[in-house]
Amino acid sequence: MSIYSILVSLILILNIIFASVLIFLERKDAGASWAWLMVLFFIPILGFILYLTFGQNLTKRKMFQWDDQKKIGIEQIISSQLLEISRNEFHPSNELIKSNLDLIYMHVHNNDAVYTEDNHLQIFTDGNDKFNALLADIKGAKNHIHLQYYIFRYDNIGKKLVHTLANKAKEGVQVRVLYDDLGSRSLRKRFFKELRQASGEVEAFFPSRFHLINFRFNFRNHRKLSIIDGKIGYVGGFNVGDEYLGLSPKFGYWRDTHLRIEGSAVHAIQTRFILDWNQASHRHDIHYSKDYFPDIQSNGQIGMQIVTSGPDSEWEQIKNGYIKMISSAKKSILIETPYFIPDSSLLDALRIAALSGIDVNIIVPNKPDHMFVYWATYSYIGEMLKTGAKIFIYENGFIHAKTIIIDEKISSVGTANIDVRSFRLNFEVNAFLYNEDVAKKLTECFYKDLKLSKELTYEQYLQRPLMIRFKESISRLLSPIL
Repeated sequence: MSIYSILVSLILILNIIFASVLIFLERKDAGASWAWLMVLFFIPILGFILYLTFGQNLTKRKMFQWDDQKKIGIEQIISSQLLEISRNEFHPSNELIKSNLDLIYMHVHNNDAVYTEDNHLQIFTDGNDKFNALLADIKGAKNHIHLQYYIFRYDNIGKKLVHTLANKAKEGVQVRVLYDDLGSRSLRKRFFKELRQASGEVEAFFPSRFHLINFRFNFRNHRKLSIIDGKIGYVGGFNVGDEYLGLSPKFGYWRDTHLRIEGSAVHAIQTRFILDWNQASHRHDIHYSKDYFPDIQSNGQIGMQIVTSGPDSEWEQIKNGYIKMISSAKKSILIETPYFIPDSSLLDALRIAALSGIDVNIIVPNKPDHMFVYWATYSYIGEMLKTGAKIFIYENGFIHAKTIIIDEKISSVGTANIDVRSFRLNFEVNAFLYNEDVAKKLTECFYKDLKLSKELTYEQYLQRPLMIRFKESISRLLSPIL
């Protein structure tokens, strides 16, 4: 038997083994299992390499631990809120909160997402405004600065941010930066040399042993968090890079949504950062300090929960929150997302809403940053058009916002896209907002974007060329694993 025959036989045996693992051990979603089986058997030489890179499951174990968490009293607050809601003893400040107690309860019970309503909020839709505010807050920091980003670029804004952080570290402010190793794969370690020399600390999430090659393509930390002195928090869609300032020739203007938060919700953002940091760090774990959780003196009136999800979670909590919100809609659903690849549960919720006469409006980009994802998005758009939903294609650059607004009353802004990767494979974070003023401001942003978008009708969609139909079909088949 030739070496070629032996290799072919070995590959076929490996395919059978991986297929068996998929079916009998990993218990993946049926759609994802079929997609991987197709990959394994139709491209056998490449299939098992792709599976090793993309298809491995992350055991639902307790990845994020922080023994000091009890010291900030979260467990007592959670127990108290759950008991009060279940006994009808929870006294909401207004009717909007009262009508959404079931959503609040779900997040508290299944995600330990403490509800707070003393928050101030500032909404950013432009990268320049967001980073100007963040840099100003960093320059005003007195005790500590915690930053976490999926993508950290070695470019003008990246250098400016690191230089500013290094200066604060020289002043004695504790600076920590956490980035995702795959999302920031173009970074060199020397990029943070100035910060490290100033006693700043830098860690990578799920780092690779090989430069520029990371076989753990899934299970990336897609969160974007900033905490200044435990009093100011940021969460949203902007990463660190010139492209997010609208300076990319490929994408042009970058439209995203980010929140600056003051109030008790910052404690939840801080807790999430510490959990992520301690998972990534094996030398500089964060231990409890009152400085990280200072007393909050705020007269804000915005109700909010900071909700997280990831492949280690028992529930797809952010997706469940989306579905719960969509199911509660009486008049309108406004969605902005760069990728629209819903699983069957979310797609059904949106279709039912549209078929029930709810005004469903969805804005997606007119250009791809991931080709297969782009064509899969168009496939699902077609299904929504059939139900009477309105689809708009953003034409003023690239839209990366992850925003849902229900009845102009409640909303969600964060890092989770409407796709399987965000729901099951990435570590994400969203702010769920229970405030009509905030929802109205986000609605105004939505309708400004609508003026810069072109509506795609069902008739136009049906006239798409045969090649586009082919691309959609292939991408749709692969959508459970994109």
